[in-house]
Amino acid sequence: QVQLVESGGGLVQTGGSLRLACEASGRDFIIAHIGWYRQTPGHQREFLAGITYGSSRIPSDPAKGRFTISRDNAKKIVYLQMDNLQPEDTGAYFCNSIRRTTADWQPEGPWGQGTQVTVSS
Repeated sequence: QVQLVESGGGLVQTGGSLRLACEASGRDFIIAHIGWYRQTPGHQREFLAGITYGSSRIPSDPAKGRFTISRDNAKKIVYLQMDNLQPEDTGAYFCNSIRRTTADWQPEGPWGQGTQVTVSS
């Protein structure tokens, strides 16, 4: 199993950018697919973007055009570059290992504390 810790959140103005990091420990990282999720006030946690162990990006509507996921296997980090942030992007951001089901991708492990992103208008 892989253990993950999120970081990189903060306060940013509308239109700004942030790069979140999901740092892993454990030797299984290199074979793990990783996903980024977001939970905004009053909404369920949603899948934002994913990346396979082979660095193929998993398409997701929320990520289109503004969010880019990448990974550095040597450093055991998965990044989420977020550009042109909007107030509705405010929320807690989490990463998790993910697995493919017949319908979609599902989180596998326990949730961490996440990292808070606040976008001011």
